[in-house]
Amino acid sequence: MTRGSAYLRRLLHFDRLPKASFSSFLRSQFHLHLRTKAARRRSDDDPDDRHRRDNAGDGGRRGGEHWDRSFRLDKGRGQYLLTNPRVLDTIARVAGLRPSDTVLEIGPGTGNLTARLLQSARRVVAVEIDPRMVDSVLSRASRLGVDDRLTVITGDALKTAFPDFDICVANIPYGISSPLIAKLLFSTSRPSSFRSAVLLLQKEFARRLVAVPGDSEFNRLAANVRLMATVELLMDVSKKDFVPCPKVDSTLVRLQPRTDVPEVDLDEWLAFTRTCFSRKNKTLGAIFKQKKRIAELLGRSKSEGRSTKIFMEQKQNDNGAEETDDDKCDDDDDDLLEQNASEVSSFKEKVVGILKSGGFEGKRPSKISNEEFLHLLQLFNQNGVQFR
Repeated sequence: MTRGSAYLRRLLHFDRLPKASFSSFLRSQFHLHLRTKAARRRSDDDPDDRHRRDNAGDGGRRGGEHWDRSFRLDKGRGQYLLTNPRVLDTIARVAGLRPSDTVLEIGPGTGNLTARLLQSARRVVAVEIDPRMVDSVLSRASRLGVDDRLTVITGDALKTAFPDFDICVANIPYGISSPLIAKLLFSTSRPSSFRSAVLLLQKEFARRLVAVPGDSEFNRLAANVRLMATVELLMDVSKKDFVPCPKVDSTLVRLQPRTDVPEVDLDEWLAFTRTCFSRKNKTLGAIFKQKKRIAELLGRSKSEGRSTKIFMEQKQNDNGAEETDDDKCDDDDDDLLEQNASEVSSFKEKVVGILKSGGFEGKRPSKISNEEFLHLLQLFNQNGVQFR
């Protein structure tokens, strides 16, 4: 051992350990590290611990909003409570509430935002599926003395009939964002009976809503929403402002229904865009030349009034991207292919001719504007091709 090493040991008050003892020491320190890391991970997953840790770390400025810790939040059901008071205040402010307004709040949770909405609106109607949350928000409104202006409907927002309302505010599970937007925009009277909807959405999903033709994010969802409403990105919200902490950040979005919605059958439009965007990066010529697609359209055109599912009923993944299958058709369409081959071939020539006449055969859905889609749909309908 050198003189420098001996001096360093004396300086650090470190006595040399036997080799066996030193190995045991390292092993014990390693196990201690693993146990500490596991404990921190469990703590991060516990909304109660995270809530207390946030309060201690910032003096209660963030994460200090009340919530009933008598029950655990279910991440699987998308239960993430927004607890940052500044963000909550901003949402209530940008909602643009009037004293005479009725607000529809979807997913009130424990009432962090509900309490603020009740300060400005005449009435709040909240839709909540979790009975524990219902009890919590009702108890909170009672303590604040505003329970006479709050109505809570226990049920699934996608299956519940909405009452008349002026403004919709929602901090909703990301998994139902797309069908909920569809319900708001396509299941109400025209012109729309509400002024706007202020929604807290997954950041990536929100970017899809404002995508324009030519953007990589532009898809059927964006085209359908743009037909019915204008979309405005208001602010980004950090994932750290929620309890428990989700994996992604959020964006606050305002949807404002258009007063100049084109005169088009909405069910027809939804079925039409579903066909066009089944493979958004293929050309329309390639999409409409598929034999099964032609047979499907032929069957629909021959059966006037045939129903079709609108896009709020389609399967959605967490990012709002549609899951479609080019080869999925009804058994009736297979029968048409076998029994009416000549009729299918003739109908295919008709469809391709319509695409060529409008200059759409070589165009891709991801690069077409709604005005062009409306023109193409009109050409199809004028020539007897129906999509529902």
